[in-house]
Amino acid sequence: MTPAADNADALARQGGGTRPSPELTILVHASDEPEQLPALLPGLKAVLARLAVSHEILVLASLAHPGAIALPPNTRIVPVPRAYGLALAAGIAEARGEFVLTMDADLSHPPDVVEQLWRERTGADIVIASRYVAGGAATVPAYRNISSRLLNALFSRGLDVPIRDVSSGFRLYRAAALREQRITSQDFDVLQQIVVQAFAEGWSVTEVPFAYASRAASGSIRRMAAVGAACLRTSGELWLMRNSILAADYDYRAHDSRIPLQRYWQRQRYRHITDLIRGHGAVLDVGCGSSHIIGQLPRGSVAIDVLHRKLRFARRFGRALARASGFALPFRDGAFPCVLCSQVIEHVPKSSPILDELCRVLQPGGRLVLGTPDYANWQWVYMEKLYGLVPGGYKDEHISHYTNVELLRIMKARGLQFEEERYILQGELIQAYRKPA
Repeated sequence: MTPAADNADALARQGGGTRPSPELTILVHASDEPEQLPALLPGLKAVLARLAVSHEILVLASLAHPGAIALPPNTRIVPVPRAYGLALAAGIAEARGEFVLTMDADLSHPPDVVEQLWRERTGADIVIASRYVAGGAATVPAYRNISSRLLNALFSRGLDVPIRDVSSGFRLYRAAALREQRITSQDFDVLQQIVVQAFAEGWSVTEVPFAYASRAASGSIRRMAAVGAACLRTSGELWLMRNSILAADYDYRAHDSRIPLQRYWQRQRYRHITDLIRGHGAVLDVGCGSSHIIGQLPRGSVAIDVLHRKLRFARRFGRALARASGFALPFRDGAFPCVLCSQVIEHVPKSSPILDELCRVLQPGGRLVLGTPDYANWQWVYMEKLYGLVPGGYKDEHISHYTNVELLRIMKARGLQFEEERYILQGELIQAYRKPA
């Protein structure tokens, strides 16, 4: 046992209560080759001893295997279904660690790489041991190497996830990121589902290189074929999830979209808004999403959103973030010299208090920048109809339709003075107002 594990046991004995949760849970999938466990576990325990990390090892064994194997301390067998996805879900439900590491028992996942994964735990929420990043390798026949690379490239590109080895099951997870997952895949496509859901929820994912040690050729071919078939079955559903407006990085990715019109639109919005807020002091960005605009907010600014996943992703911008509703902003009157609200008001009822809240927290003499589609212009009306034909389009979420003239009247009634306006292809309207001093 490691010193940390010894201490955990001592504390449990002294208190006579529940044993403290370990730092690390290792899920060893052994449904296919449980006979390799006697060779794997000693090396794994040696690595954990070097790391001095409190841990538990859960051996996920098929219900067909009774588990008559001598196990080291802090190790137990969890009977699971044979299907990989179901086995992994059962193991996750049993895991108590702050971090969860998944690996296979067939010796294709070297225990020494566990140390590398563990040391990267503060750099990302999910760390994947990858065969296909610089420094990684796979000693397999050429046809298998090419097939696997093509398969991973296909899913990486098709689902727009910046991961080269989507099919690697050798991973370290922050438990919070893993337990938030809604695992529905029953087979090897669970690996793809977890990565896509992680990006959709704003968790960070990275890869570290490892050298894949080939196992029996027949088993490897079967697994590769199973992974490909399973991923193809669920790729459509995952594509919709990846491209939903609710995905944490939707706005961020749209800025570099492969669709020319979307890329142009996002970049024009970025250019106009950053120009309109420049030089007006700290900004309160209401409904910030995951836009690149957050990274251009000046010192003292705060970006808020109601969706935790958007804020989780936005951590990369290094700005102050808060989860809050535009209906009840948690700031005093006149707290900000500049307030920004782009592409939000069309998503909430006109009877909501959001416009009043934007005006309340704006300093006297401050600037309000407001963006929304202009439904008086045919360019937007027809563009929205076309957009509704795209899978995942969200035109039905625009429950409030504003026009330029209407907004001018509404904001004048609230005491604000119109200063200037910008358009994107005569469809999206961006206005700037001044609150009288």
